[in-house]
Amino acid sequence: MSHRESHNLFRPAVCLLIIALILSSAMPAAARSVAYRHALLQGRGKLVTVYMDSLRLFSDSLFRDSVKASRPLYESTTAPLFLPMTFYRGVAHRAFSLDGTLTPTDASLLWVYLHRPGAVKTTQRDLEKTGPVLRPTTITEHPATVVKPTKPEEPEYVPMDMVVFKPNFWTFGGDYYLQFLQSYISPNWYKGGEGNYSAVGSLTLEAHYDNKQKLRWDNKLEMKLGIQTTKGDSLHKAKSTEDLLRYTGKLGLQATKHWYYTFQVIATTQFLRKYDTNSPRVKSDFMSPFNFNVSLGMDYNVSALKNRLTGSIHLAPIAYNLKYVGRQSLAQANGLEEGHHTLHDYGSQFTCDLKWKIWDNFMWQTRLYGYTTYKRSELEWENTFTFSFNRYISAKVYAYPRFDDGVNRDKSFGYWMLNEFVSFGFSYDF
Repeated sequence: MSHRESHNLFRPAVCLLIIALILSSAMPAAARSVAYRHALLQGRGKLVTVYMDSLRLFSDSLFRDSVKASRPLYESTTAPLFLPMTFYRGVAHRAFSLDGTLTPTDASLLWVYLHRPGAVKTTQRDLEKTGPVLRPTTITEHPATVVKPTKPEEPEYVPMDMVVFKPNFWTFGGDYYLQFLQSYISPNWYKGGEGNYSAVGSLTLEAHYDNKQKLRWDNKLEMKLGIQTTKGDSLHKAKSTEDLLRYTGKLGLQATKHWYYTFQVIATTQFLRKYDTNSPRVKSDFMSPFNFNVSLGMDYNVSALKNRLTGSIHLAPIAYNLKYVGRQSLAQANGLEEGHHTLHDYGSQFTCDLKWKIWDNFMWQTRLYGYTTYKRSELEWENTFTFSFNRYISAKVYAYPRFDDGVNRDKSFGYWMLNEFVSFGFSYDF
């Protein structure tokens, strides 16, 4: 801004100043000078105090979370000093009026107007064209309010009924299926043969107790029964193909993370009588035979392949086996002496019971059982392959080879036996 522009800018202010001097001619010049200097010095002191106090409070609010500034850094009374320098009409009016009171900001602005006119960049009229003008106001000091700490009220005691639930250490589960098979062969079929209908059903119930303090008790009951029609058997319209009733119980005390000291009981028999084809002679019956095996050893809990392979392996160096035959005529066929119904022997035993979910819809369940007295041996290997079409429909392949040298030797198979079937039907796990 040039000197000429500054002269034109402050022409109204100079006129007001001359008029004020004429009106106040009654006041001695010395008194006016002393009053102006006193107001200016006092205003500067208050302004510096307010500014320093604002900076201190602002600094505390930045670096100490518990301290908050009591007022903003830029109060409306000090804001004009930090904005681009502007000529406000109200400052000159309050400075030269008889009843006007100068604030610290007014005194500072007036000093700039008189001694540094070149620092003034704009006027109030220019600001009014763009928006409302920030008008300096007087700071109102509010006395601090002291809040006395109050004692927190004690919560009111309300009686409540407490219900304590006893932990349930039992878990239950199982599965069942019912599947059918039908085949038809015409009488003139070039290879011969006959058609038949068959059905097989199975139910498995499980109950497990685990108190989470190293004690476990596992119970498993398996029931399986299959019926088949035979046109070639003139004496029997239907006979059983699958017949199993078996209970397995384990009582274990945890030794390590996966090993348990285990006492195991296995009891096995069947439901129905079984006959030879076209013969009235009974080959087996309920409790003929009946096997009761007790063993003491250790169990290893299997959990592998991301928990897809689960089960247990039981190793027992000490085992006792009781074989009972209710029908005297079946004693020798089951390895007993003639005229005896029971057979007691001791040996060692192992059981491997695993379930492997190979794919989401394909599972292999196997049970390998072995018992030996070092004079005779029994070995059973049951395998069930299940292909699930959905939650309720599945197909099963069952293969059960068995070895027992305590029975009469067969001319064709020796001491080996085999039971196998394929079925399709309804199944459900729970």
